[in-house]
Amino acid sequence: MNTQHHPVSATRSPVQQAALLVGAVFLLVGVLGFIPGVTTDYDTMKFAEHHSEAKLLGVFQVSILHNIVHLLFGIAGIAMARASSSARNYLIGGGVIYLALWLYGLFIDHDSAANFVPVNTADNWLHFVLGLGMIAVGVLLTRRTRSGTAR
Repeated sequence: MNTQHHPVSATRSPVQQAALLVGAVFLLVGVLGFIPGVTTDYDTMKFAEHHSEAKLLGVFQVSILHNIVHLLFGIAGIAMARASSSARNYLIGGGVIYLALWLYGLFIDHDSAANFVPVNTADNWLHFVLGLGMIAVGVLLTRRTRSGTAR
């Protein structure tokens, strides 16, 4: 009986590595949002409303819902990093979602009930950078050359 184990190739494509990294960062941010000290004014955190004055790293307004979304987005990135096509979809689709969230944050009144996520100016510009960055990484890491192979 042959007892040798043949390791499964653990090589990930660049787009899979990027999705895994982005997912891990979102997961970490989601966890950090629930840690007093890392999140300032932690005692003011609400489930989902603009009255939550808790701020991740003292800058980015968060709520319980906001942190849960980060956790779920992180889990999705890690899961979707298993294949190049799903990793690409995660990065590009997630980037589109973050650009939409940026627009949402620009147009709502931050002191209104419409700001249920909640977001502040720092969140808005982070969402803009994340959106553009994720789309760019998803596209650039899966560009096709003239021979039809992925870069």
